[in-house]
Amino acid sequence: MSVRLGINPLTWTNDDMPSLGGDTPLETCLSEGREAGFSGFELGHKFPRDPEVLGPILDKHDLSLVSGWYSSELLTRSAEEEIEAIKPHLHLLKSLGAKAMVFCEVTHCVHGQRDVPLSHSPTMSEEEWQTLIPRLNQVADYCLEQGVQIAYHHHLGTVIETEEEIARLMAETRPSVGLLLDSGHLVGAGGDPVAAQKRYAKRIVHVHCKDIRQEVLQDARNRDLSFLDGVLNGMFTVPGDGFIDYVTLFKGLNESGYAGWIVVEAEQDPAVAHPLTYARLGCDNLKRFCAEAGLSVTP
Repeated sequence: MSVRLGINPLTWTNDDMPSLGGDTPLETCLSEGREAGFSGFELGHKFPRDPEVLGPILDKHDLSLVSGWYSSELLTRSAEEEIEAIKPHLHLLKSLGAKAMVFCEVTHCVHGQRDVPLSHSPTMSEEEWQTLIPRLNQVADYCLEQGVQIAYHHHLGTVIETEEEIARLMAETRPSVGLLLDSGHLVGAGGDPVAAQKRYAKRIVHVHCKDIRQEVLQDARNRDLSFLDGVLNGMFTVPGDGFIDYVTLFKGLNESGYAGWIVVEAEQDPAVAHPLTYARLGCDNLKRFCAEAGLSVTP
């Protein structure tokens, strides 16, 4: 099968901590991402949200729009209210050809709070599960009808973080709810991305590749640090610079017929981890891993 390689602007500018790379213009992100070898970008907070404005900017750099994060609040508002809230974002993705939407329930989330340790990640009560699932199904059905599929992002510091939470989400939602497999977030939560890929192969519609520096993760857990402190300490890096086995993961994607985007999403402090250097390293490693796994890469 053939995949495309994209990157998230977190390498240059951070959405959860805007001071990281705050002075880096969008032009730098796009030009360096293309120079590094990527074909597309996910959205970040510096991207225009009007497709008529963003489209020509991406075209200038010969880049595609891969996807973009959406913060859901389905535990506190109805499916109908969420559908109204999601329409501008959905319109942007659909207009510029993106087929998947990075979707995450952020009610009670702590990943953006530097003073809250990851051990305090929220969990849902049974009542909240019973609230979330039917609302999520309804929103996902609507998005799919519009030509964009939800790619649910399990994420450290949110209500869907662990293997057990992902398993229940996949078991109780309809096929319209796709899964975003994020290797770094799953390993950070104690999970196994290779096993998850095999288990949910038919539901995976988007892939994020952030590698983990094992000793920094262990330190963050041992000292009960926050998600953002983990980022600042270098917990995440580009694929091939940590300990995650991407070749085995990609072999599984190839065997399952995955043909979407593979995206580097590795937030680091750009003052410490030079963005273009790490973008090049990430792209080169992804190409090598894809070749070893038998995945062809479409430019």
